[in-house]
Amino acid sequence: MVKPHFEGETKEEKFKRIATARTLRLLEDLRLLGNCANRGAYGYDENDVIRIFSTLDKELKRVKSLFDKPKTDFSLERKR
Repeated sequence: MVKPHFEGETKEEKFKRIATARTLRLLEDLRLLGNCANRGAYGYDENDVIRIFSTLDKELKRVKSLFDKPKTDFSLERKR
């Protein structure tokens, strides 16, 4: 699959384009996961639900932490 090249696109534009598409895809997948709550069509127990949402919570926290800025202002460069 050849991905389109966006000539002249800034890093910010690229981020917005890609992050929007990925966020929309995740939201759709979450909606689809919600369909699994239909006990008329699926069988599951509370432990299954706990494992699913525990895993999702952990991964969401991990990914969110990637966007956090470092907590230190350490630098080896001398201040003038």
